[in-house]
Amino acid sequence: MQKRVMIYAYTNFNLGDDLFIKILCERYPDTQFALYAPREYKYSFRTYENISIYSSDNFFVRLLNYGIRKVGIEHSTSSIIAKNCDAVVRIGGSVFMQKSNWAGMPKYKQNIKEKPFYVLGANFGPFSDDQYYKDHYELFKKYTDICFRDTYSYKLFEDLPNVRKADDIVFQLNNQQPDLSNDHILISVIKPSFRKNLMGYDDVYYERIKDITVQFAKKGYKVTLMSFCEKEGDQEAVEAILHKVPIEIQESVNKYYYKFNIEEALDIVASSACVVATRFHAMILGWVFNKPVFPIAYSEKMNNVMNDIDFQGSYINLKEIGNLNPVEVYESMETNFVDISVQAKNAENHFKKLDGYLLGYSP
Repeated sequence: MQKRVMIYAYTNFNLGDDLFIKILCERYPDTQFALYAPREYKYSFRTYENISIYSSDNFFVRLLNYGIRKVGIEHSTSSIIAKNCDAVVRIGGSVFMQKSNWAGMPKYKQNIKEKPFYVLGANFGPFSDDQYYKDHYELFKKYTDICFRDTYSYKLFEDLPNVRKADDIVFQLNNQQPDLSNDHILISVIKPSFRKNLMGYDDVYYERIKDITVQFAKKGYKVTLMSFCEKEGDQEAVEAILHKVPIEIQESVNKYYYKFNIEEALDIVASSACVVATRFHAMILGWVFNKPVFPIAYSEKMNNVMNDIDFQGSYINLKEIGNLNPVEVYESMETNFVDISVQAKNAENHFKKLDGYLLGYSP
């Protein structure tokens, strides 16, 4: 009998998180998945017959959720959908960050019924409150399987028997994209101030990205400024940088805004000659497609993964970007290649336990 699985994921049209959903659906074509997400996700995954999108932005659904909150019930539409599924998969990267308004673990998260619950591809933190860690430690005891994507997160919970580690899920992505001409440099950008710890860095970051863009353009390259997630300010960042680019350089600069078309976005990365990656998954995808990657690390999750794979190339932490010489980025095209064949194989281990449940394999 076909199993139904609820997917909990970050559904804000972020390319990295949408790739998680894509990989999950493609790995288990005979499983029917349910995703509570904005209605436009029906367009993003229109070619997948094994996923049903339940619109989170439907007026009546929002009205129902409002009513539920008003009467003090902690359940929501998503939890109602999950009740009608055989299992739950929470797939995503930074899904355990402590928010500034955190005030204890909600009861509905603690109320894990007799239903398999898998956490795949996550990292833990950042967090500032020991109670946040302790509450999750107790919560994780109730889960079926937790597979983190970095050593730091794994070490926090390694004494729990259901906790494992594997390389980021996207490492296993099929890299057989069309053989496209490597005629452009891809620069993935963010709006630093979207993150509280990077308030005040927008101007220096935009200025330096502009300088990097000019450096490559003067060397004869086309440059593509890419937004991975409009809702997190990437698109706004692209426009701000474009306004800084000198007029004589502008015809060498393009922009690409991801929203619905995953395959098109992957083609953009695959056709590049080099990736300048502020986005975490721009870094991973560059390595997947065997491109030299210059990381601009905006969070510890990027540094943690670079440490895990023993990355020896040049990079910069975003808070230090004012010290970056654009020539160093250009020269990294010769030095910043990484062989991720080991990581690609290891990344499949995220699904080791879920394979056992959905496919009947012995984990």
